[in-house]
Amino acid sequence: MYLKKTALLFLTFLLCCIWCTVQAHGVDGDTQTFLAGNAGVAFGPFLYIGAKHMLTGYDHLLFLVGVIFFLCKTKEILLYVSFFTIGHSITLLLGVLADINVNAFLIDAIIALSIVYKGFDNLGGFKRFLGFQPNTKAAVLIFGLFHGFGLATKLQEFKFDKEGLVSNLIAFNIGVEAGQFIALAMVLSLIAIWRTKPSFLKFSTLTNTLLMAAGFLLLGYQLAGYFISK
Repeated sequence: MYLKKTALLFLTFLLCCIWCTVQAHGVDGDTQTFLAGNAGVAFGPFLYIGAKHMLTGYDHLLFLVGVIFFLCKTKEILLYVSFFTIGHSITLLLGVLADINVNAFLIDAIIALSIVYKGFDNLGGFKRFLGFQPNTKAAVLIFGLFHGFGLATKLQEFKFDKEGLVSNLIAFNIGVEAGQFIALAMVLSLIAIWRTKPSFLKFSTLTNTLLMAAGFLLLGYQLAGYFISK
């Protein structure tokens, strides 16, 4: 019974993420109001906004779920998450400070593809259908760069005051890392309990299939948004 509850809880979490991927993506009204009117250094608020955005950034979380799903050793988890963190930190800061304009719908479509990629990879799809295995660490780093641009496009929608911009961006990025840590801690706790049970491998195929479905759902949503906005 406990085993079934653990598996059901994790799958419910994943299904909620799939639904909220479309429903809750973006910046909420209160945050928009604050960002539009902010002037000068606001380290605390930007720290909070960064953490909040990551905790509600279901596309980022779904990708990370895929990344850590089969990782058992703490060293491996920290290594892969570090590659992702380095990637998105670079492009988040560079994208805003250098004002590198990327179409938000297209970059989010690539982020959606990263979710599809990780689900496909976890299912052994590359070896089974294509006969090779991509470098997983390099893939996490590269997709991390795209995820960072995705974060940057959200901030670029607001015309920030140059005063305190660097400090605010650093605070936002630290907040993103804090939110990522909190989310991963919860997911890892569920997976760690579930991994000790026989049903983990049994339901791993379903879980990663749902992960791919979430990626395709988000991909279609973003591409539709791109073509409608043209």
